Amino acid sequence: MRFIRGVAALCLGLAMGAAAQAQTYPNKPITVVVPFAPGGNTDVIGRIISEYVGRVIGQTLVIENVAGAGGTIGAARVARAKPDGYTILVGQVGTHGASVGLFPNLSFDPVVDFEHISQLSDTPVGVLARKDFPANTFQEFVALLKADPQKYTSGHGGLGATGHASCVFLSNLIGVHSPMVAYGGSGPTLIDLLGGHFDYMCDQIPHLVQHVKAGKLKAYALAMPTRSPALPDVPTTIEVGLPMFQASGWNALFAPRGTPPEIVAALNGAVNKALDDPAIRAKYDEMGALIPVPASRTSEGLRNFVAAEIAKWTPIVRGSVSKTAN
Repeated sequence: MRFIRGVAALCLGLAMGAAAQAQTYPNKPITVVVPFAPGGNTDVIGRIISEYVGRVIGQTLVIENVAGAGGTIGAARVARAKPDGYTILVGQVGTHGASVGLFPNLSFDPVVDFEHISQLSDTPVGVLARKDFPANTFQEFVALLKADPQKYTSGHGGLGATGHASCVFLSNLIGVHSPMVAYGGSGPTLIDLLGGHFDYMCDQIPHLVQHVKAGKLKAYALAMPTRSPALPDVPTTIEVGLPMFQASGWNALFAPRGTPPEIVAALNGAVNKALDDPAIRAKYDEMGALIPVPASRTSEGLRNFVAAEIAKWTPIVRGSVSKTAN
């Protein structure tokens, strides 16, 4: 009995300690792991939301870029972090969707090993090429790839990243698998595409908009059901005859499994305030990003969304590494 009472007292003490911690949260800066190099879409979205959330909760959110393995190195780090709300992750379709099909020894479960806070953005994918690529339309682009698949090369931000998964999806649909070059994030990939070091890429449109408008890149199609206000002259994949190609590089906020629900709720509330703010919405409109649907802005809704994304992307990317990656 004395042992049982001791265990009960210990459990009660731990519970009270966790509750007290949640009530005083946050009392120090919060590390926000962005699992890709600076300059890419995940980094940009993460910085926009982190700055706003920091103002709401009264603490600084510090971005830490931890790139590698399609974002899974940074994601694994957060999955193993202390569940106290001071290390959180800006994940996306690569880390929490395509990773399951690409990495058979993935060290974390995207559904089980995280507390799901809120989706941050919906960022449609575009098919883009260097400014001097010979094709002027999507149909001409596909025809060139089919005529000589090995002549043209695509780039992406790492196996499992949005650009990689999306271009694998595109390749499967059009029946052409050209060589692919992996970078350490979509930022470095974009720099080399602008420099003409490879031919085309599939990636999220927000950080590409300014380059398309300036004529530094060609945009053939956007993988979304309606045209983007940010790029109104670029047709959708439905318009160009490939309606099955619908892809988005969404971003979402995650915490390690076991993070107290009060902390998850506090972060969720701050994110939702950001997403409802007209200034944030204006930035999203200018970038070509979309505000997430209400269901994915809840913890349980995001968890269900992640499970659905895994089911979607696993058959698309499974086995693609040996076929397409250099």
